[in-house]
Amino acid sequence: MSKELAKTYDPKGMEDRIYQNWMDKGYFHAKVNPDKKPFTIVMPPPNVTGQLHMGHALDNTMQDILIRFKRMQGYETLWQPGTDHAAIATEVKVTESLKERGIDKDEIGREEFLKYAWEWKEEYGGKIINQLKKMGSSADWERERFTMDEGCSKAVEEVFLKLYEKGYIYRGSRIINWCPVCQTSISDAEVEHEEQAGHFWHIKYPVVGEEGQFVEIATTRPETMLGDTAVAVNPNDARYTHLIGKMLKLPLTDREIPVVADEYVDQEFGTGCVKITPAHDPNDFEVGKRHDLEEINVMNDDATINERGGKYAGMSRYDARKAIVADLKEQGLLVKVTEHVHNVGTHDRCKTTVEPMIKPQWFVRMKEMAKAAIEVLDTDQLNFVPERFDKIYLHWLENIRDWCISRQLWWGHRIPAYYCDQCGEVVVDRKTPDRCPKCGCTHFTQDEDTLDTWFSSALWPFSTLGWPEQTPELEYFYPTNVLVTGYDIIFFWVIRMVFSGLEQTGKSPFDHVLIHGLVRDSQGRKMSKSLGNGIDPLEVIEQYGADALRLTLITGNAPGNDMRFYWERVEASRNFANKIWNASRFIMMNLEEAKIEEPERFQLKVADRWILSKLNTLTKEVTENMEKFELGIAVQKIHDFLWDEFCDWYIEIAKLRIWAAEHDPDSSEYALWTLKTVLSRALKLLHPYMPFITEEIYGTLCPEEESIMISEWPKFKEEWQFPYAEEMIDNVKAIVRGVRNIRAEMNVPPSKKTRVYIVSEDEGLCERLEMMKDTYVKFLSASRVRIQMTRKNIGDDAVSIVVPNAVVYLPFEELVDKEKERERLQKEEDRLKKEISRCEGMLRNEKFLSKAPESKVQEEREKLEKYARMLEQVKARLEQL
Repeated sequence: MSKELAKTYDPKGMEDRIYQNWMDKGYFHAKVNPDKKPFTIVMPPPNVTGQLHMGHALDNTMQDILIRFKRMQGYETLWQPGTDHAAIATEVKVTESLKERGIDKDEIGREEFLKYAWEWKEEYGGKIINQLKKMGSSADWERERFTMDEGCSKAVEEVFLKLYEKGYIYRGSRIINWCPVCQTSISDAEVEHEEQAGHFWHIKYPVVGEEGQFVEIATTRPETMLGDTAVAVNPNDARYTHLIGKMLKLPLTDREIPVVADEYVDQEFGTGCVKITPAHDPNDFEVGKRHDLEEINVMNDDATINERGGKYAGMSRYDARKAIVADLKEQGLLVKVTEHVHNVGTHDRCKTTVEPMIKPQWFVRMKEMAKAAIEVLDTDQLNFVPERFDKIYLHWLENIRDWCISRQLWWGHRIPAYYCDQCGEVVVDRKTPDRCPKCGCTHFTQDEDTLDTWFSSALWPFSTLGWPEQTPELEYFYPTNVLVTGYDIIFFWVIRMVFSGLEQTGKSPFDHVLIHGLVRDSQGRKMSKSLGNGIDPLEVIEQYGADALRLTLITGNAPGNDMRFYWERVEASRNFANKIWNASRFIMMNLEEAKIEEPERFQLKVADRWILSKLNTLTKEVTENMEKFELGIAVQKIHDFLWDEFCDWYIEIAKLRIWAAEHDPDSSEYALWTLKTVLSRALKLLHPYMPFITEEIYGTLCPEEESIMISEWPKFKEEWQFPYAEEMIDNVKAIVRGVRNIRAEMNVPPSKKTRVYIVSEDEGLCERLEMMKDTYVKFLSASRVRIQMTRKNIGDDAVSIVVPNAVVYLPFEELVDKEKERERLQKEEDRLKKEISRCEGMLRNEKFLSKAPESKVQEEREKLEKYARMLEQVKARLEQL
């Protein structure tokens, strides 16, 4: 071997070099290959404005593990990358950037603004892609896409036209989420609901023509009463049946509104009377439609009260609330105010409270497409991992509302709808119409709105492969195999991709959806800017390397569950990498002069067969775990095998044979062959999780192979099953551990050698242990090891250790000097009695108990219990002496 591993593991010095080599060799690039089965994952496109955070790091690490695993299994793997144009986020960023340069967005106009937006995208848009590369992501960057590139834009236009022609897209006035700051409608996905302390204002609505009679309603938003067009009661509520059909005087206005009966009203909640404001509440909107109520919008786009609000016009919604409550109180119409905690929707971008508002917008009719999306789950064409997320998926689809797809933004896919300047006729087409089909006018104005970002990302699995063209890539790589995403995005993105894929291609866009949880801080809190507890993955990589971060994110990770990030775990991952590195260096240093040829089965020693058998079982189990997406379970098994079985046991056993090569060269050669074979195959199992260190070691260990990432995934080999060897080494490990534990308990220095007797009635076990003495005798710090079937010649004071099918004895007098040990134990007994006395004194002291923090009192109680246990052990040892 000409190349050597560096003396110390330094991820900084190798990760960028290795990644660049992979890129140069084109290992990530996928081609249509009829001789191979395809395996496809589409990367959830990060926002073009985005910066790598721990959620991205986890999401992409999981995808990369699956892609690397399948690539080694011989599949033609496509991991399709790209970025999302992130309409609102990008528009905000560009607008802020222009402001800093003294440029006003509205003054320069749409076309000029879009030029700046594209320039901004070209300059800053690739940042997160470069950060994903630092993670080791083996995506096919040659196929990188953008939701507003020419191909994706063509797909968006095609889908809009097809859905419009089918009657699934329409323009109408419905309740939408409106952001008064960003001045646009936003999707449900962009609304964060948080519990806030608020109030219920109880207000009297007088009954017209009946002096002194009124109904009492309770509302959390008094300012919206200016748009009330009815009060609803449950038709079965005996308290109010006599009022149904009567009119009420709407306070603070000159309007009268009816009392209507509707089963939407919960008789048990509040007063049983509900004010109906169809233009400002989605449930009220539906009630209004059922009763043909007027829809009165009392707010401007900036959430100030409009001219329909009378004297309150021009006030902000919150100033109007104060003024309205004051006026109601003055007129004797405010009954009471009670505290109430309720969910308030805020825009996830600017944190402004969202205003439900009726506006003319473009919508997608969801009923038919939702039904198809439910059927693919029922027929197992779509599977969630873990399965419990089926319920969330179904619940959302069964309660789905029509989807508002228009946004009042400039950055995005502009809606391909044109309005006749003469008669207002709407024409949906790929380009500006030549002539109005209704009046013959030749002048049109295109709709100013753009499409919801989710509209384009819903097409991502097939638009990135060339749809609507029937490309070879689309035919070969679609449907994709797995989507990896967080549980917080099921409703908004996953479901939209499913119904869009079914509608446009007739197929579910993926077979499996692997759901992961959130990465939380060490206290279990969600990472956020406001808490200041976010951790930059790039800082972790800079300090510990990408492999350590990847291993940390996956160790203990279970599908669907949140995980906590601890720096100690990153250090443990780095320590594991160091362990593998140093073990590999030892093996390779000894391989330099060796002639490595595969021995015959009968030539292998018991320890060789044991480690091969363990590796064989590991290969089978890890492959099964990964096929079932149990990535955390699989990597824990690989970690435990390499650290414990291979490094701590087999290498230590092999060292004795290597160092004794002069006396038994064959045994040394077999050990070296086994070391190289096991290490190379174990590195392959580890590679999807820790790609950099495994590539560096494997390239040095097996220079005849081009790269570990295109090497063959290990397979189970029947001829490597050695159950008896596993049983034998398990016996040896139990004996060694038992002896080491007892020596540690009795503080016997490692340099002190003792006789060791192993007694078993199993003659076959005795014979095998005798044959294997050279494997374990040095681990026992023994002056002599005797294996016998009876207790003959073993003193009564010998310390015994029970292990499977045998008992191990160590002569007591050889372990300790009785007089010195008795003296030491008596001093320890005195010390412990003093400590117990001190603790008991403190715990009887009323002053201490009343003034000390509870944690300090508890600490003293725990110390007392600990010292009492230790005293019992010391007394038992003294009695034994």
